[in-house]
Amino acid sequence: MSDSKTSTGLVAGKVVVVTGAGGGIGRDIALAMAKEGAKVIVNDIGASLAGEGQDTGPAQQVVNEIRAAGGEAAANTDSVSEAASANRIVQCALDHFGRIDAVVNNAGILRDRIFHKMSVDEWDSVIKVHLYGAFHVSRAAANHFKEQGSGAFIHMTSTSGLIGNFGQANYSAAKLGIAALSKSIALDMQKFNVRSNCIAPFAWSRMTGNIPAETPEEKLRVARMMQMTPAKIAPLTVALASDASAGTNGQIFAVRNNEIFLISQPRPVRSVQRGEGWTPQEVVSHALPALKASYFDLERSGDVFCWDPV
Repeated sequence: MSDSKTSTGLVAGKVVVVTGAGGGIGRDIALAMAKEGAKVIVNDIGASLAGEGQDTGPAQQVVNEIRAAGGEAAANTDSVSEAASANRIVQCALDHFGRIDAVVNNAGILRDRIFHKMSVDEWDSVIKVHLYGAFHVSRAAANHFKEQGSGAFIHMTSTSGLIGNFGQANYSAAKLGIAALSKSIALDMQKFNVRSNCIAPFAWSRMTGNIPAETPEEKLRVARMMQMTPAKIAPLTVALASDASAGTNGQIFAVRNNEIFLISQPRPVRSVQRGEGWTPQEVVSHALPALKASYFDLERSGDVFCWDPV
């Protein structure tokens, strides 16, 4: 990382918080932000995939990589899942670099379980890290963004929530909730020149590394997924944090290897009406049959993204 690159990069001089940046997608985003000139707070509690334990090593290792390449970064190991600790993450940016310009809400855990077997703890823990985490860190930064009249939020959502998946009711609910949270932030804070967007990443990382690969079909699927490295998510993330994306707000994107998608948002697709109103019987006999042609299939993410990644 040359000094000229650092001083003239797309996010030169900006201070960026990246949560869950000790590995996988977050690590590559942190490295890319630094390469494009940002000063980075590398946040990661160093927990297991299920959210257990704590280790200061992963965050500091990424900081060391950034510094070795000539960039500026500091490590933070506070949890995103509580308001007080999320505030410390943002304060860390202020303490080290004097301001905050962008937040990347990337931290996450998995507790996959088929719905009728899912425990309350499995539900709570995933919702707390993903949805509460995105809220807490965003809320901690919001007043700073408002006061300086600028700021960018980039949240990681998932096609598990936007489309659907088996065994992930907790994760899917959190990730769809994040999309709604992002839109609300965009609406509420646009007058302060604050933007909020989402990315649904397709990437082979620790969070997808437990996908079974026993049959030939499963092995082929995993081989295709392994092409989709976490680094592929970083360019769009950096772009959305930059002033060059000033006209992009309240959007949902997906990144799959070399493909970038704009994802649709729910809108009415068909309607029926009766001037005299409806009885339950008429709904069954008329409304539902009339609407059925526009029903959505019970699809999973892989059913919609059914072609090999480019």
